[in-house]
Amino acid sequence: MTDEAVRIVWLRDDLRLADHPALSAAAAAGPVVVLYVNEEGPSIRPLGGAARWWAANSLDALDASLGEHGVRVLYRRGDPRELLPPLAAELGAVEVHVSRRTGAPRRDIDVPVRSALAGAGVGFVEHEGSLIEPLGEIRTGAGEPYSVFTPYWRRLSAQLEVAPPRSPLPRPARIVAPSGQPDGDDRETWGWRPSRPDWSTGLAERWTPGERAAHETLEAFVAEGLESYEQDRDELPVGGSELSPRLRWGELSPAQVWHAARASSAPSSAFLRQLGWREFSYHLVEAFPQMPTAPWRAEYAGFPWDWESDEAVEAWQSGETGVDLVDAAMTELWTSGFMHNRARMVTASYLTKNLLVHWRRGEEWFWDTLVDADAAVNAVSWQWVAGSGPDAAPYFRVLNPMRQQERFDPSRRYLHRWLGDRADELSAVDADMLRAQRRNALEAYEQMRRTRDERTD
Repeated sequence: MTDEAVRIVWLRDDLRLADHPALSAAAAAGPVVVLYVNEEGPSIRPLGGAARWWAANSLDALDASLGEHGVRVLYRRGDPRELLPPLAAELGAVEVHVSRRTGAPRRDIDVPVRSALAGAGVGFVEHEGSLIEPLGEIRTGAGEPYSVFTPYWRRLSAQLEVAPPRSPLPRPARIVAPSGQPDGDDRETWGWRPSRPDWSTGLAERWTPGERAAHETLEAFVAEGLESYEQDRDELPVGGSELSPRLRWGELSPAQVWHAARASSAPSSAFLRQLGWREFSYHLVEAFPQMPTAPWRAEYAGFPWDWESDEAVEAWQSGETGVDLVDAAMTELWTSGFMHNRARMVTASYLTKNLLVHWRRGEEWFWDTLVDADAAVNAVSWQWVAGSGPDAAPYFRVLNPMRQQERFDPSRRYLHRWLGDRADELSAVDADMLRAQRRNALEAYEQMRRTRDERTD
């Protein structure tokens, strides 16, 4: 198509211009085609509804920023294994630059793409940019992947004290488009913006996706929230940093967040530990690729989960369980596409332990309704609460939603925010019911253990 040495920058979960090693390297070398693929294929999990809404709006913001350089995003829809090789040939591309991805499904896509491009003489250049530390760098003394978070974080944080994350890169000063670029898809035909009905009003009221808004969120948190984060992070009315969707979509890199927190005079260790949990989740899914769909602890394959309780699950999803805190949290999720981290633990515990519903049903609902739905973090966190994952909470740790509300929302501000006048009408949930549900959960756990022991005798 052109005599220019064109480089493709294939965007994935890295919707930013600053601290984007793949974009910076490609832009410094010559003309760039910035590509975004709505990935479809047999091993590709479709984005949930809230995630599609966020991606559509974040891409709008990225389009506008690239437009300042006279560059437009090329949109394509389909299987990257089928799209990338002919597109590279059409453009006369010499290289495809990407941010490295993790997890078996994503790796299963990138490996054949790399191979096909190599066969055509096109380089596939991976850059680190989505994690603080490259995967595989943090290992136990025996060279094995960690399965417990605390020693993992101890090792990672000690290493970062000696060798901090690389300094974030500035936005490329110059991004040049090639003289010709083929037409792409009309992104509006993808149906990522809800209509008939448009259920995204609450999302739009709470969030402004995009790189510029992400930096404003980070700056405000460091200036106003970091000082009290350790003390307040579990307080339901206060909330946390609200940076997780910014990291999920790569509007911010973890290196940017780490350096911003460390540059502050406020204590940052408790907050940085949360970045560590994100790293740990990716570390686990890379080491144990079955994590998103199968229990890490093999014995939990025999746990008597209830897959059929549609009525109970629907009540949980719609915030109609009659349990104040659970209903408020699920209303927050449906209304805003987000949920306070403490509330995530309570609602997940209630579904998997009080109702004995399989954690995958909860994970699937969060995948569809969270704007920060992340395959690794979502799966690891659900398995942690359910007791089936590595470093999991002991199964007998059943979070009592009454006590959690009394401890973390004693003024009922959180309940009033998300349930309105209904919060005044609610009566305290039946404590006897919660105790009975806890007994049922422990009996199910003992049944699983007995079954396991019988099989090993």
